[in-house]
Parts: sequence; structure tokens; C-alpha cells
Amino acid sequence: MTITAQAGLREPMVAGVVTALVGFTSSFAVVIAGLRAVGATAEQAASGLFALTVVFGLGIIVLSIRSRAPVTLAWSTPGAALLVSMGAGYDAGWAAAVGAFLVVGGLILLVGLIPALGDLIARIPTPIAQAMLGGVLLSLCLAPMESVAAEPLLTLPVLIVWLVATRWLARWALPLTLLTALAVIAVYVWVHGNEQHLEATWLPTLSWTTPNLDVAAIVGIAIPLFVVTMASQNIPGVAVLSSFGYTTPWRAAMTVTGAGTAFVAPFGGHAINLAALSAALAAGDEAGPDRSRRWIAGVSAGVGYLVLAALSGALVTIAAIAPGGLVEAVAGLALLGTFAAAVVGAFTAVETRVPAALTFVAAASGLTFFGVGGAFWGLVIGLVAHTVLRPRTAAPR
Repeated sequence: MTITAQAGLREPMVAGVVTALVGFTSSFAVVIAGLRAVGATAEQAASGLFALTVVFGLGIIVLSIRSRAPVTLAWSTPGAALLVSMGAGYDAGWAAAVGAFLVVGGLILLVGLIPALGDLIARIPTPIAQAMLGGVLLSLCLAPMESVAAEPLLTLPVLIVWLVATRWLARWALPLTLLTALAVIAVYVWVHGNEQHLEATWLPTLSWTTPNLDVAAIVGIAIPLFVVTMASQNIPGVAVLSSFGYTTPWRAAMTVTGAGTAFVAPFGGHAINLAALSAALAAGDEAGPDRSRRWIAGVSAGVGYLVLAALSGALVTIAAIAPGGLVEAVAGLALLGTFAAAVVGAFTAVETRVPAALTFVAAASGLTFFGVGGAFWGLVIGLVAHTVLRPRTAAPR
């Protein structure tokens, strides 16, 4: 192989490794917090993180080779934030949450088989979808400030590193923030000791949970999780690839992510989807000037995720050791940019501002009716308000 050919392979391979590192480290804390919020033990959360990473890593490799495009997948970070937002109001149990995850996989699979379902999701007004996402993210984005109030000496170093790195090393800001948090946790355990009984092991494990198809969980978890995953991950993921000149293999992607979500659900995984933000790292100029070779970045990212999956058990164990609120603070920092973009998207258009505001406050309020959480009711209230308040076209004279 010539030096030129080696250089042509090195750039997309390095870009793929960077994609995996940034994608994994920037949001795994959100996934852990989300799974724990709906009843997972530390062992079950570790199982979910491991299963998700392995399956979407394999999915990336298959789709990238098949389509010869840098198609990258991820777990649903907004979906995990949705689970966090349910908080203490959720009492249906972990098995019911797993049943809801299974339904989400089936719905995504149907989108691949029946394109009209995807069109139906796309018809939800963007400000309403963004407002629901913003309301869901609000509680988690407040976590850094709440952690500063509770544990200032532990949280301030994390915030300072995040702020400085965001200014000068934006791509690596979240990985550096994570490393700082791990160092803080290590010092905390060294000073105070650890008397907590840990449910998880340091090695990756799989824990089976038989799904319980509970109606309230399906309405309160599955439907909002499906909508937020489609509207905030899959549709933007297509747009990111399109911006770099690639056509997303939509049916194949929905089939892989839907079947993958259904497969990982009993092991604790909540949702798999097209990557949005991290997709640009594998599809952009960082993957080399030759666009025909950038699919190699996708394959490299998939392999990178498979390697990182081995860390899932250790990361969940560390999260269990961490002082209360610190992991949630890291997760909140990871989602601040997404939250800001959602708020801007929700409230920019004057004509939809009131329905979007109703959606936002309902989703953020934590209200629960009939065992169904605020995200679902926020979406319903927003759609009803949008329909009622939408200006009517004047009749011709």
C-alpha cells in the first residue's frame, strides 16, 4: 500500500475513533441517569448501556459498508433525558419501562416499513416538538446549578474545566469534563471511603428483564420516547448526512434501529437511532478530502463503540459511587447546547409561541394524570392549542 493510500485511510479511521469517543463520553451519563430514573438497578443500567453500545456499534458497521456512506447511529440522548424528567412521578416499575422500550422498537421498525408513519411524525409542528424536548431537558439542565449549591467544592472544578474547554477545545469539552468528574469522584472516595454496597460489577454484563406491557407506561413513556427520538434524532440525522452530500438509507436505517431497539429492550436499552450531532464528525471534512472513502469513518466509529462497550460496567459502578448529583451535573452540561437549540426552535416563530409555551411548561412541570407523565400531556396540549390558535386563511372576497 502506497504512502498516499495509507494517508487516505488514516484520516477517516481517526475521524471514526474521534466520533466514537466524543459520542460515547458526551452522553453516557444521561443514559445511566435515565435508566435509573425509571427503576433500573445499577446492574440493569450497566446491562442497558452495554447492550445499546454493542448493537448500534454493529449497526453502524453494517449500514456504512452496505451504503458506502458514513452512517452513524447512537442511543437516544433526548430519550434518556425524557426518562430522567419522569423522576419520582414514575411508579410503574422497571419491567413496564422495558415493555415501553420494546414498543418503541416496534414503532421505529414500522416507520421503516410504512413511510407514511414517518411523514406523520414530520407533520408535528417543529416548535411544538422542540418545546416538548426543551421541557423534558429543563430539569436535567438545572442539575449543574443544583449540584453547585449542594456540593460546591466537588462541582466547581467540573464546571470550570467544561467552560474553559468549551472556549478553546470545543470538540473535547465533554470528554475533558468527564475526566475531571472521574478525578473528583476518585478524590472523594479516597477521602471519605466507600461503604456503599454496589449492585454492578466492573465488567460489562447483560441482565434480562421480561417486558411488562403496561398501558400507562406505553402511553407515558413509549409514545413520547418515540416522538422525541424521531423528531430530535432521526430526522436531524438525515439532514446532517444530506448537508455533506450523502443520502441516508432510510428504510435500512429504520429497520436496523427498530430491530436493534427491540432486541436490546429486555436487556435494558431504551432506544437506538441515527446519530445527529456526532454524525458530522464522521461525515465532514475531518474524515478526509475524499468523500468516497468517508464510509471508512463509519466503520471505524462502529469498531470504536464496540471497544468502548467494555467500559459500561465500570462507568455505571463509578456513577453509583459518585456523590449525589455529580453525574447528573455532567449530564446536564452535556445537554445544555441541545436545550438552548430546542428553546430557540420553540419560541422563534411568533405565531406558534403560545402553543409552544404551553407545551414547554407542561413537559417541564412533571404533571401526571392516569400514570402518564408530562411529556405526553405537553405534546397533546401543544397540538390542541396549535390547532385552536392557528390563524385561519381569509376567505376570498
